[in-house]
Amino acid sequence: MKRIAIIGGGISGLSAAYALEQQRRAGVPVEYSLYESSSRLGGVLVTDRVDGCLIEAGPDSFLTEKPWAADLCRQIGLGDQLIGSNDAERKTYILVNGRLVVMPDGLMFMVPTKILPVIFSPLFSAGTKLRMAREWFHPPHKADHDETVAAMVERHYGAEMVDRLADPLLSGVYGGEASQLSVRAVLPRFAEMEARHGSLGRAMLSARKKLAAVTRGPSRPLFSSLRDGMQQMVDALLAHLSPRSLLVTARVNAIARRADGWVISADKNSDHFDAVIVAVPTQATASLLQSCSPELAGELGGIRYSSSVTVTLGYDKNVRAALPPGFGFLVPRSEGKRMLAATFVHNKFPHRAPEDRALVRCFLGGARDEGVLSASAHEILGLVRGELRQIIGLSAEPLFARVYKWSGAMAQYGVGHIERLERIERLRQQLPGLALAGNGYRGIGVPDCVRSGSEAASQLLSFLGITPALPAAKVTQPA
Repeated sequence: MKRIAIIGGGISGLSAAYALEQQRRAGVPVEYSLYESSSRLGGVLVTDRVDGCLIEAGPDSFLTEKPWAADLCRQIGLGDQLIGSNDAERKTYILVNGRLVVMPDGLMFMVPTKILPVIFSPLFSAGTKLRMAREWFHPPHKADHDETVAAMVERHYGAEMVDRLADPLLSGVYGGEASQLSVRAVLPRFAEMEARHGSLGRAMLSARKKLAAVTRGPSRPLFSSLRDGMQQMVDALLAHLSPRSLLVTARVNAIARRADGWVISADKNSDHFDAVIVAVPTQATASLLQSCSPELAGELGGIRYSSSVTVTLGYDKNVRAALPPGFGFLVPRSEGKRMLAATFVHNKFPHRAPEDRALVRCFLGGARDEGVLSASAHEILGLVRGELRQIIGLSAEPLFARVYKWSGAMAQYGVGHIERLERIERLRQQLPGLALAGNGYRGIGVPDCVRSGSEAASQLLSFLGITPALPAAKVTQPA
C-alpha cells in the first residue's frame, strides 16, 4: 500500500484527494492523508445565506471556457446544479472622471474587435481611438523576452487603455497591477497573437470567427457557478472523500526527505509517506521545503501574493430599481478611490437574491492597498458606503452587510514567472515523490486549481509506478 500526504485543504488539495480517492475505491493500492491547518476545508470557497440572499465570501464563479471545474462538478454529481451568468444583462461600466461609462460592444478583454462602437464611446479619447485604428496594421512581433501587460497594451493602444481597461480588469482577476504582471504568464494568448498576427484586434476577430464557425447552438455563458453557491462544490467533494483521511486543525510544521520517502510533522505527530503533494501558497511551501532544497524554497518564495477584501451589501427593492442595469463597474486607480470594482449580484446571478432585494458586492485590496486588511469591518463598511455614494449616488442604509478578508490569497505572476516555473520544475524533479499544486503556478482561478490538484495526483501515481484503475472522469457515489 502506497501512502500520499496532501498538505492544504483548499480546492487544489481537495481535488487531489478526490482523484486519489477514486483510484482507492477502484482497488488501487493507495491511501492518502490530507492536512489542513484551519478548522474547515475548502479555502476561499465560502458561501453564506442572509435574508434570503446567497453571499459568496470568495470567488462567486469561474470562467466557463476553462473546463476543469465544471467537469469536476459533473463527476461529483453536481452537473444539474451548474448555472451560467445572466449574459443578457451583461453590461459593465468604467468609472471615468467621476461618472460611469459603459464599456462599448466588441471589446474582448480590452481588445477592440468592432470599430464603430469604440469610435462613438466616450470611454476613450480621440487619440486613443486613433491608435486603435492604427493597431489593425501592426506587423507581427515576436518578443525575445517577457514584458508586463502594461508594456504590451501601451505599445498597441497607448497609456489610456492601460489605465481605463487593462489595469482595472487585471485588478479584478489577479488583484495585481498591469505594470507588474507578466504577459507570458497572465495573457499568453496575447503574446501568441502578436507573434502571429501583429494586431491583437485582427487576431481576436479571427479567433472569434473561427469559434463561431465550429460552435453550434446558443453561446455559452461567460461565467459559470453553482445554484447553491461555490461552497456546494466543497460540500459535494467532502461527501466523496474518506473522513478518516481528512485532518483538520493539523498544521504541518516540517517536511523531511528520507531515502525511503517523506516524513510529515504536524503539531507533535510525525508520519511516513511515499510521496507528498504540497497545495498551499508558494511562500508557505517555501518555508516547508527550506531544509529539503534551499534553492527550490528561494524560487517559491519569490512568487508574491496580494490580499483582498470583499464587502457584500443587501438593499431593498427601491434601491434595486434605482441601480444601473448590468453586472457592475470597474474603478481605474487614476480615479483616486480605494474600491477596485463592484458587482450587482442580483443582475449577474438573479437567483441569488429575491426580486425585492438588491445585492451589491464590492472589492478592495490588491497589490497597491494591502493596508485595507488592517482596517476594522466598521471602517471598511464606512469606506465602501462613502464611495458608493460618490460613484452611483447610493446613500440608503443597507439591510445587512458582510465583510470578508483574504490575506495573501492571490498569486502575482510577475515578469519572468514562466522562466521561474521552469526552474521550479527542474528543482522539484531533484526531490522524487514531491508534487506541487495551487494557484501560485499556472492559473489562479478555481478551474486552474482543480486542474493542478488532479495533475499532481496523477503525477505521483505515475512516480509510484501505479497504473490508474479507471479514467479520471469515472464517477462513483459516496461510500
